[in-house]
Amino acid sequence: MCFNFFVRSISRKICSNKYYLSFYISLLQKKLFMKHLLVTLFVFPAFITNAQQHSLQKLWETDTVIAIPESVLPDVKSSVLYVALIDGQPWEADGKGGVGKMSMDGKKNNATWITGLNAPKGMGKVGNRLYVADINEVVVINISAGKIEKKIKIDSAQGLNDITVTDKGVVYVSDSKTASVWQLKNDKPVLYLKNMAGINGLKAVNNDLYILSGKSFVKADANKKITKVAELEQGGDGLEPIGNGDFIATSWGGWIYYVHADGRVKTLLDTHVEKKNTADIGYDPAKKIVYVPTFFGKQVVAYQLK
Repeated sequence: MCFNFFVRSISRKICSNKYYLSFYISLLQKKLFMKHLLVTLFVFPAFITNAQQHSLQKLWETDTVIAIPESVLPDVKSSVLYVALIDGQPWEADGKGGVGKMSMDGKKNNATWITGLNAPKGMGKVGNRLYVADINEVVVINISAGKIEKKIKIDSAQGLNDITVTDKGVVYVSDSKTASVWQLKNDKPVLYLKNMAGINGLKAVNNDLYILSGKSFVKADANKKITKVAELEQGGDGLEPIGNGDFIATSWGGWIYYVHADGRVKTLLDTHVEKKNTADIGYDPAKKIVYVPTFFGKQVVAYQLK
């Protein structure tokens, strides 16, 4: 009773006195302001992080003299870019293809480092050996000697395309024409996955194999269980992990995508109108540089990932 009487008395006093009323309203406004401020401080940074926009900024590009570059593999420790050169039709066994060595700034290019291949595409490095997909063979190059060490023929293969290697030296190679993936252990090929329509880009990350299969971006675990990661707008080609669960993926026709770990896809680059292809990219995770072979565009272009 006494408390209620006290509250009513104070309320009447506040309402009858403009000074007290103004003071009380000011207190309420300050309280509401602090509440909104606290909410903003906690929520806004998260909003900014989620809304962060990635982009590509061109650093350099070669002249249009690169002989149909299909794939770029950076070797940061050796300060070299390996470039798979088809120098002919995409799937023709004409002996015109090879692998070039380019400086990391694109200014120096040895286009005849390795010759005598057919239509070389994806590459992977294991120690002193460079593995190169070449139609129905995986060519093994001795890097220090600059010579072909051996050719591993896969009899049923028709369109070997991308290559990825694990930290244990296991090699995986996709066959786009037979919708399959081959595994090479100790240079012995074994069929690993089949019925992967439109398969191209591969990337081994820990115990998982990430795969671009048509427009579908999927992951195969160590038990070959396949789960979906994302859906691209166009059929996939090159694939590179950023290191935080995100990926950069390309579509050969001229699209580069940023794929978030939660499956969101954003177009970073669109050059299809200029008919500048974006094939099997290379990526330097330390400097965040993307190296793009433009295939029929006959260039290698480097972009800074922002």
